[in-house]
Amino acid sequence: MKITGKTWKFGNDIDTDAIIPARYLNTIDPAALASHCMEDADAQFASRVKAGDIIAAGKNFGCGSSREHAPISIKAAGVACVVAHSFARIFYRNALNMGLPILECPEGAERIESGDELEIDLDSGLIRNLTKKEEYAAQPIPPFMQKLIKAGGLMEYVKEQLGSNI
Repeated sequence: MKITGKTWKFGNDIDTDAIIPARYLNTIDPAALASHCMEDADAQFASRVKAGDIIAAGKNFGCGSSREHAPISIKAAGVACVVAHSFARIFYRNALNMGLPILECPEGAERIESGDELEIDLDSGLIRNLTKKEEYAAQPIPPFMQKLIKAGGLMEYVKEQLGSNI
């Protein structure tokens, strides 16, 4: 599975309150959450992000509370993938459960800049920075987890597996 998109760069320790501020947690509507995505980190992000864009970030992306609203807001905003130096463990699992592809890649996180065009191969973990003509190796997403992503998340995957039995 390949993803190509423009990059939005964020720093270290972007917590779930920066991804989706707690004042908007009175809804679970993905579109409403998307309209406030990354608002406290970049007030213009939600109005300027395009479907297929990519977030690049530093260490500990998604730290803070364990809310699923954070990856839901990112995915609903149209972000196709998040590449970071590292992720908070609960965010990592929530993102995959929500069907949001994420890759840990310290070198890429350091070298990628806002506006860079990336091509990401989730099968191999290869990240090509088309702007800089560089390549970075990330740990590929395991095949089973790719099935979750392709299905749209854990719940959709389970529904597919159960078929008409639900």
